[in-house]
Amino acid sequence: MDCKFSTELGNVTVNEEVMLKVAGYAALECYGIVGMAAKRTTDGFVQLMGRENLGRGVRIRAAQDSVDVDLYIIVEYGISISAVAATLIDTVKYKIEHLTGIKVGRVNVSVEDIRV
Repeated sequence: MDCKFSTELGNVTVNEEVMLKVAGYAALECYGIVGMAAKRTTDGFVQLMGRENLGRGVRIRAAQDSVDVDLYIIVEYGISISAVAATLIDTVKYKIEHLTGIKVGRVNVSVEDIRV
């Protein structure tokens, strides 16, 4: 799903892979995030993803005039999950909107695991 929008100079198309990477890198910048999680649908096993697979812990869905972002994260033990989630939502929304120019409607955070 590519996102398209128009400016006074022409049309812009942003590939879904670009938005996935922007959201993944923005998430890893937040304090308290150990990594992105990829959940195997067959057995419910949660796997810590490296920097090369950041998009696996992110899902992007197109809404009417914006996109919705789902993040699957692994949080550091001893950190306030609510504080991490609030910071993560603000950071990801800001980065996607300012780097790609696409409006973000919702950012949903799912904490899949806690690591020491």
